[in-house]
Amino acid sequence: MSKTTNTIPFKGTAEQEAELLKVIADAKEDKGALMPVLQKAQDIYGYLPIEVQTIISNEMNIPLEKVYGVVTFYSQFSLNPKGKYKISVCLGTACYVKGAGDIYDKLQEKLGIAGGECTPDGKFSLEACRCIGACGLAPVLTVNEEVFGRITADDVDDILAKFAD
Repeated sequence: MSKTTNTIPFKGTAEQEAELLKVIADAKEDKGALMPVLQKAQDIYGYLPIEVQTIISNEMNIPLEKVYGVVTFYSQFSLNPKGKYKISVCLGTACYVKGAGDIYDKLQEKLGIAGGECTPDGKFSLEACRCIGACGLAPVLTVNEEVFGRITADDVDDILAKFAD
């Protein structure tokens, strides 16, 4: 597995930072406020880059290492931005035995990114997931909310073409 690196520069706005600072101010005195603050910060920014973690660390007087540890421990948090089109390939058992691994590999190759990353243009992000409950359509991938079932690696180009804008 390749090391995930964020190739997209952080583009937080003053409005986003003001919103985050208000969230922190409202929760600062509550014990156990870190998780809700991180969740709201991710809602504001879409992900939790080091710049956002640093603001939270400084404003809440929590060591940055602790903030980073929580962010990387829980799968609900993302260190990388999500693309306009979020591609998720099911690697649950039914999908995997029917070739989902090949589909995932082909997407990594075509997009030039590893799982968990976003293309430099911000258009596509790629992740693997476990069973989405569509085993009868295996193998399955989703692009945002759209489900593509009974596909093969040969279908990847056509699926990506549908999202060329």
